[in-house]
Amino acid sequence: MIVGYLAPIAFGLASIGSAIGVGIVVGKTIESVARQPELQGRLTGLMFLGIAFTEALAFVAIATGFIPFTAPAV
Repeated sequence: MIVGYLAPIAFGLASIGSAIGVGIVVGKTIESVARQPELQGRLTGLMFLGIAFTEALAFVAIATGFIPFTAPAV
């Protein structure tokens, strides 16, 4: 019975973790561009790559919530 209630928790944790990861990636990119403005183009590309990987992990975590688990036999 409790297995069905874990999916919304997994969705929430995936969203929160992804948002934190994207925030860190963007923040560090802004810091790097402030230090070396001539690398802005390259850093922006790397930032979007990091965001894509972070979001992909969130999608995998959300998809895990759709795997049908059976309740243990009593």
